[in-house]
Amino acid sequence: MDLVIQIPCHNEAATLPATVADLPRALPGIDRVIFLVIDDGSQDGTSAVAHALGVDHVLRLPGRRGLARAFAAGLERSLALGAGVIVNTDGDNQYVGADVARLVAPIVAGEAEVVIGDRGVATQTSFSPLKRWLQGLGSWVVGQASGLPVPDATSGFRAISREAALRLLVLSDYSYTLETLIQAGARGLAVRYVPVRTNSQTRPSRLMRSLPHYLAQSAATILRAFTMYRPLKVFVAIGGAMILAGAAIGLRYLLLYYGRDTGHVQSVILSAALLIVGFQVSLIGLVADLIAFNRKILEEVVYRLRLLETAKSEAPDGRIQS
Repeated sequence: MDLVIQIPCHNEAATLPATVADLPRALPGIDRVIFLVIDDGSQDGTSAVAHALGVDHVLRLPGRRGLARAFAAGLERSLALGAGVIVNTDGDNQYVGADVARLVAPIVAGEAEVVIGDRGVATQTSFSPLKRWLQGLGSWVVGQASGLPVPDATSGFRAISREAALRLLVLSDYSYTLETLIQAGARGLAVRYVPVRTNSQTRPSRLMRSLPHYLAQSAATILRAFTMYRPLKVFVAIGGAMILAGAAIGLRYLLLYYGRDTGHVQSVILSAALLIVGFQVSLIGLVADLIAFNRKILEEVVYRLRLLETAKSEAPDGRIQS
């Protein structure tokens, strides 16, 4: 079984040498370890540095596509390279390379399909108290959306089995970490967390331009993914809340009316509006659930097409055909 360690990079020429030097070249249960750098439109010679370091494969994107697109492109190339396991790490040397073994071991043992490195964000001293609190809150929210215990939702240090990689679809343009977790939970993939270590920070996060921007992007990603994979639950909850509010206001009006307080016509209008809209939102949930069922069929088609494409790209000896 081959392991591909993919490293999405944007202008990481300065930190890439330390990142690559820290990564293992041999692991128990792995036949070959292949390094893949995804150069996301770098302008500092990242690709040239990667070649000079002896990286096995460099995938250069024509322009900057963002971290999520670079991650997805890396998955596709890793599958074409015949990867049995794919490890994703950052090009800024955030994670300790020796911990790749911790990520890969549960997949090699058949105990998990997705393994994520837990940085211990609640006690991470390099994070500010506010960031630690937000990381914990975000992990809890993603856990509720995915139905999985999630101690560290934003960790990009993760291992993915070939089967799981074939089934994951990255639709977001911002970050893959939250979306793929919710997908994994919705598809019943075996997800496991293992503790990992981190190195000293080499640069500020490029995803977190500002706190409001980060919160807005993360909330939109979670809401979109949750609505996509659990639409009936989302819309029925919203519609049910409106129906209950409308019923409560209507009941209040009836009590006042029979108590000879004949005013409050506004309550009747508001109650009727909430009941009608709540019922409509619930119906939208039913329609969205039917659409989601059709999407599952399409995802199965995509999965089978990926199987065919990766099978065609591999020669009998496991090497990529030209």
